[in-house]
Amino acid sequence: MKMKRPLIMVPLLLLGLAVGCLLRLKHFAAEPLLLKQETIFTLPAGTGRDGLEKLLRQQHLARHVGWLPWLMELEPKLAPVKAGTYRLKPGMTVRDLLRLLVSGKEAQFAIRFIEGSTLKEWLGMLAQAPYLKHELQGVTPQTLAAKWGEPVDSVLEGQFYPDTYLYTANTPDSAILKRAHQRMKTTLAEIWKGRAEGLPYTSPQALLTMASIVEKETGVKEERARVASVFINRLRTGMKLQTDPTVIYGMGDDFRGTITRQDLTTPTPYNTYIITGLPPTPIAMPGQASLEAAAHPEKSAYLYFVADGRGGHIFSTNLASHNQAVQQYRQRQNAKENHEQ
Repeated sequence: MKMKRPLIMVPLLLLGLAVGCLLRLKHFAAEPLLLKQETIFTLPAGTGRDGLEKLLRQQHLARHVGWLPWLMELEPKLAPVKAGTYRLKPGMTVRDLLRLLVSGKEAQFAIRFIEGSTLKEWLGMLAQAPYLKHELQGVTPQTLAAKWGEPVDSVLEGQFYPDTYLYTANTPDSAILKRAHQRMKTTLAEIWKGRAEGLPYTSPQALLTMASIVEKETGVKEERARVASVFINRLRTGMKLQTDPTVIYGMGDDFRGTITRQDLTTPTPYNTYIITGLPPTPIAMPGQASLEAAAHPEKSAYLYFVADGRGGHIFSTNLASHNQAVQQYRQRQNAKENHEQ
């Protein structure tokens, strides 16, 4: 009878040990990660339990990571983690982390292309964007069309829809451009189809070019259709557009922040003080409002406009009124400069 006590104690000890381990694993799973701020965590392809444990230890993301393989063994649903780049937030527990890695819901990053920016500027932004797969390094706006298999004389300026685009890690930068390109094609086709009658455009490309000029001339949404009407009226009467943004675009890297009289008289394919009609291509990426304005310009008799010094413009139907508005603008600017001195 005396021999039975040790035999009874062994199972009890084993049971107590098992219960203790289960409680410890439960506690480990509920432990918050060692995060003070949002952290981007990448799980490389082919990483198993031991590899994940090593990463958590090296990056100091969790305590007691030696329990990780045991937790994944005990709860198999937490085991099939997927490679990717994830966004970890303060307050997440070890269990939250594993659930995220199992879900495969990778972190999304954003890149914003604003209205009125150029393809050259877009390429520069893409080159600096984090977590992208950079396939366009060294590509210029002039060579991008050839890289995409477009005709040699293709110009892609203006052919991308400005907006905020989301992507996951290792997305090719060219894939974002192609999304923006396809969206602009679709948007332009819809707007072209629904455009007002009698507009002096020979193609959707001409409408796109007009929209890009409107985009660069005003940031006031309510003015865009009126600005478009000025250029439409000029096209109809054979007047030169005489719009500074086209001159600046034609100058390229030679533009230093101001336009001189010499710039206005220097020929380029985009100098609308010299050429008649629209420039050969868009000069920027127009947004939705400018596209709509180019397709549905206000009905007006305006032929001129000048900045009013308050963010908007003064519109005129004749040169005399326009010259008076220009003089008033200069007086306001001089008064402002004198006040600031």
